[in-house]
Amino acid sequence: MRRAATIAWVVWLELLRRKELYVLLILLATLLCALLSADVFGLGTTARYVLDLGLLLAWIFTLVLAVIVGSRQLPDEEKRGTIYPLLAKPLTRAELLLGKWLGVWSAVSCASAVFYLLVAGVVRAYGGSFGWPALAQGWAAHLAGLAVLSALALAFSTRMTSGAAACMSYVVAGASLCVLPRIPEMLSGASGPQAALLSALYYLFPHIELFDLRLRIVHGWGTVPRGVFALILAYGAALTALLLLVAWLGYRRKRFDRGGAA
Repeated sequence: MRRAATIAWVVWLELLRRKELYVLLILLATLLCALLSADVFGLGTTARYVLDLGLLLAWIFTLVLAVIVGSRQLPDEEKRGTIYPLLAKPLTRAELLLGKWLGVWSAVSCASAVFYLLVAGVVRAYGGSFGWPALAQGWAAHLAGLAVLSALALAFSTRMTSGAAACMSYVVAGASLCVLPRIPEMLSGASGPQAALLSALYYLFPHIELFDLRLRIVHGWGTVPRGVFALILAYGAALTALLLLVAWLGYRRKRFDRGGAA
């Protein structure tokens, strides 16, 4: 576990060196400040819109960050040739994958905490209110979703280039967030092969939308019941473990040569 933690720390150093987190933070702060000075949709000073859009941007930015950082870890090591000294040390491929995932997830989790605090501070300054327990619960569910996304990007990158892995991760995440919630409604008017295809998509794709509790925060619906919330976190943990297992199965016998990965 210590070796995996060392790999995770290297991921942190790389992320800080590339300054992507700072760019996203500045962009989010700029967009929120622009909202403060604008009359949103001509409806006057409505803090709820700032909270809604701020949380949406926090989700988008952290999703993008998790996919970008997660999908490039292994391909970049292979491209630079640093994969050879890494695997020459007493470091197993399972530890390498676990360390990479832990570094990506912990980094984007800290980024999400900063984003949530920034949004909360702006909304409070704007005169708005929200339930802190609901916000904390929403952030915890967000972290579970980021764990899944980080593992998903890493799993794709074991057998793809960083660009292809990122693209596939975006497709899966987009379908999970935008399409899967509508499938039960679509099934009511479908039949035959179409219904079978929709059912397959619904049960095979990860349900990342379960981790998005923004509406409960924005509309003041309170927290999710403890039992349901525990099931959401358990689903996230199980899905993350499954994706990391898939990543390990795809990487444990992968061969490398100096001209590229095989």
